[in-house]
Amino acid sequence: MRLLHTLLLAVLLSFLTINCSDSEELAPEVITDDVVATDDGPTEEADLEALVLTDVSYGDDPLQVYDIYLPAGRKATKTKTIILIHGGGWVEGDKEDVTAFIDLVQSQHPDHAVVNMNYVLADPPSVPAFPNQFLDVQAVVDQLDDTHEELSFLNEYGFIGLSAGAHLAMMYDYTYNTQDQIKFVANIVGPADFTDPFYADEPGFEQYLDALTDESAYPANTNLAEALSPAIVANVDSSPTLQFYGNEDPLVPLTNGQRLDTALSNNNVPHIFTIYDGGHGNWDEASYLDLRTKIGQYIDLYLAIEE
Repeated sequence: MRLLHTLLLAVLLSFLTINCSDSEELAPEVITDDVVATDDGPTEEADLEALVLTDVSYGDDPLQVYDIYLPAGRKATKTKTIILIHGGGWVEGDKEDVTAFIDLVQSQHPDHAVVNMNYVLADPPSVPAFPNQFLDVQAVVDQLDDTHEELSFLNEYGFIGLSAGAHLAMMYDYTYNTQDQIKFVANIVGPADFTDPFYADEPGFEQYLDALTDESAYPANTNLAEALSPAIVANVDSSPTLQFYGNEDPLVPLTNGQRLDTALSNNNVPHIFTIYDGGHGNWDEASYLDLRTKIGQYIDLYLAIEE
């Protein structure tokens, strides 16, 4: 039975998230960096200790913050960064929901930095999601670019997005990543095509999408369902993309993954499309192990740290 109609009218797609509340949060600890001093002043990074900065502001809104986890021994010339983007149907959720992925990256790739970001949640119609949330991702990337030398990491990034966060990650990469700083996107049950009949045929969906969108930010008569769909805006410059979908997902249908898979194939974008038995992220242990393995392989392939 399809549940989207109830979801749209009752909870504004707020269940589009993966619950990671059982994971333990890493205890934040701020450690001061060291540099090698010469007669000309600080020049080279020494063997820097790990550094964690929490709730770093990147804008005026209290939700415009991120945590950054910098590894020991990092270098401005080689240490690359994974950016995590939480889900929540664009209207709820928090970076604390995805702390399990910090452990995933740090355990398998201890030399990478991790950024776990919040973004301004939509409160339609007064506070729209689009393009504001894409621009929040842009603001985080811009601030990381501005501080990467000071904090000693390289400004090359990979995205891991969950549900609505995966949608934001794909949309940012496919439309805003003009400098090719994003090297891959891991899309975990992300909405990918709002022209899919699963969405488009639902009563009230067009009005809901309108409410989520600042239409003044788009040209007149823009087809929002197309403009906001990663499967429609994907192009030859899109970054390599990992896709993970459930074959019984009542919120983001498997057809969304299939449509994105076709679009990436048509544009010759490297990608992997993985289907698990189950719904919106509620998969078995073997599936989660496979997901971890494939994300790790993508990090090794597209965001490798060169010695």
